[in-house]
Amino acid sequence: MKSIKIKNSSKEIEIGKIVCVGRNYAEHAKELGNEVPEKPVIFLKPSSAVIFSGDKILYPSFSNEMHHETELVLLIGKKIKNGSEAESEEAIEGYGVGLDMTLRDIQNELKKKGHPWTIAKCFDMSAVLSEFILKKDYKLTLDEEISLFINGEIRQKEKLNMMLFPPVKIVQYISSLMTLEEGDLIFTGTPKGVSKVEKGDKLHAKISGMVELNCTVG
Repeated sequence: MKSIKIKNSSKEIEIGKIVCVGRNYAEHAKELGNEVPEKPVIFLKPSSAVIFSGDKILYPSFSNEMHHETELVLLIGKKIKNGSEAESEEAIEGYGVGLDMTLRDIQNELKKKGHPWTIAKCFDMSAVLSEFILKKDYKLTLDEEISLFINGEIRQKEKLNMMLFPPVKIVQYISSLMTLEEGDLIFTGTPKGVSKVEKGDKLHAKISGMVELNCTVG
């Protein structure tokens, strides 16, 4: 099993399941021609999809259009089911930044047929993670800015407070659908500005004052 690293600590936490939220920024939903959802759109990634800052993302042979989606990632620190708002806040142990790499050509084909997005979201190296900062060491305000640079050029930049569903509401909603456990991760959605990456691109994602990651596309 793969483990995440904790900032300023030798502690590592084994990764459980990875739950992802789609269309959590209104402008991103619109840029892909999707309706703004009334509830979080949920899908899963396997832990086998995880790589870390400094690693290389290899282009899958069955796609010609891989997109970057940079996101705030929540670390769950305790088991929670049907959690209240207070319990959902307490269940969040830390924060990271991640890349939800997406095969847009495959996803579009699947959506047209009414099929699940699994192939477009769950391929190897599709979940890139930074180290995580514990909530006890950093108080999230949602005034933080999330951004992504490709080869030094800004592609995505938005305040976290533009999320349609903030972290606590996301945890509360997901816990009403499934049990969340220690080590589970939640990708909270990406802002507008997603675009295709090319082989050789250098990606730098960060959340201001918190965490960052670097990787290349191969």
